[in-house]
Amino acid sequence: MKCENFVVNAIGRRVPTIVNGEPVIPFKGLRQHRPTGRKYAPPIPTCIDYPDDGNKVVGSLAEALKRCGLKDGMTISTHHHLRDGDLVSNTIFDIAHEMGVKDLVWMPTAAFPCNEPLTKYLEDGTINRIEGSMNGPLGKFTSYGGMKGCAVLRSHGGRVQAIQDGEVKIDIAVIAAPTADPFGNATGTEGPSACGILGYSLIDMLYADKVIVVTDNLVPFPCMPFQIQGNFVDYVVVVDKIGIPEKIVSGTTQVTKSPDRLLLAEWTAQFCAEAGLLHDGVGIQTGAGGTSLSVGLHFHEQLKANGWKARFGFGGSTQYLVKMLEDGVMDYILDGQAFDLEAVRSVRENTNHIDLSVFQSYNYHSKGNYTSLTDIVILGATEIDTKFNGNVVTHSDGLLLHGIGGWQNCLHSKCTILPVPLFRDRIPVIVDNVTTFCGPGELIDVIVTERGIVINPLRTDLIDKMRGTSLPLVTIEDLKAEVDAICGKPDKAPISDKDEDTVAIIKWVDGTVIDCVRKVLE
Repeated sequence: MKCENFVVNAIGRRVPTIVNGEPVIPFKGLRQHRPTGRKYAPPIPTCIDYPDDGNKVVGSLAEALKRCGLKDGMTISTHHHLRDGDLVSNTIFDIAHEMGVKDLVWMPTAAFPCNEPLTKYLEDGTINRIEGSMNGPLGKFTSYGGMKGCAVLRSHGGRVQAIQDGEVKIDIAVIAAPTADPFGNATGTEGPSACGILGYSLIDMLYADKVIVVTDNLVPFPCMPFQIQGNFVDYVVVVDKIGIPEKIVSGTTQVTKSPDRLLLAEWTAQFCAEAGLLHDGVGIQTGAGGTSLSVGLHFHEQLKANGWKARFGFGGSTQYLVKMLEDGVMDYILDGQAFDLEAVRSVRENTNHIDLSVFQSYNYHSKGNYTSLTDIVILGATEIDTKFNGNVVTHSDGLLLHGIGGWQNCLHSKCTILPVPLFRDRIPVIVDNVTTFCGPGELIDVIVTERGIVINPLRTDLIDKMRGTSLPLVTIEDLKAEVDAICGKPDKAPISDKDEDTVAIIKWVDGTVIDCVRKVLE
């Protein structure tokens, strides 16, 4: 079986204690799990095995994979900084298929629609399972029980935690790099496929047994300033093209034009102003969705009007965050990924646009991280229940259509606000119980909908500050009653209730299992 020995965890969800043959720990509650032991370490290399002239270039990705000893059952990691323009990830598994290699584990930092061709390798057994973000065709395929192994979904920070704690051992990391030198130093800021940042690959560079850099822009040593250090790289491969530039930028980074969504943004910004959340020296993260971008524009206007400066903006970065930086209303952008070409340019040109790894920003098993220092975080959700619990990976129909990304990690900010519509396509967003439990309601502070704003009763400080506001404050029960009156109660999705039909597990930021996803019945 993919999953065995089911128990009820601290939030009442039935989860396995053995997944893909390995023991896992059920969720114990917020701040209840403390890891023990030492961080995992890869084997010690030696310069004896590498060329004295520093030239690690080999003839092809196939040759590099063979030299790394690619074989059945290995774990292969990739990054998603090239987004839907990635031309490297799929090629790895084309090569593995041609070699007859089976039961590989793919551990991407995220997957995109461009990865749909990998479905055929899930079907024929080249890939056993995905431990990482799934959306679109891959998520749908998994939801219907097509994946041989059990998928493991983690946040961006959870991925780092799993690798450094030795929960996952990466055999071969393949890092697509827009510019690199023959030694393996690499950057994302230059070249025809520039994506700005490679920070999601730092954990792979440090902990993988073998590291391959693939580039379409080889420059003489040294590639400076580098984001990937050649001392950790085994082989360099030069190809014609690693990415399609027009698809490297996200399709979501446009300010919404929807009147309802614009209202959500306006109310969110007004709430932050009246509650005293927006102030001189504020730290913010607004995200790259259309509503979130609109919130960011309001923040920009308010900061400028008051003569304030945000101390930092947390990326992923967009042209709108860059505008705040260059307009003098923000001191720094602390950035994990660039969402558009203006952000790529800014990383290259602005010394106060800082590229980060997930180590600093999201990793829960570290000596603090940046999310708890952030004053305001704007997030979305597919569902929120009457206990404020959130779902971001499935819809009410049970289909896996989204990755967790940094969502779980960002919940640990000083104030987490979710501007969401009350319903989408007549499907309620406010529900009795979320289909998939991704984040505890104790960490979700405010919900903004077009029918009213809800403050979590735990946030008595915000309730006190908002007394007398002109904004429409309501209760979560009010919203639930209103959405039921508008949409009715949808029929229950045809999802299996059998343990043996578990197709994916959801990890919490500390590495414990908070929920699982079961097969959608045709």
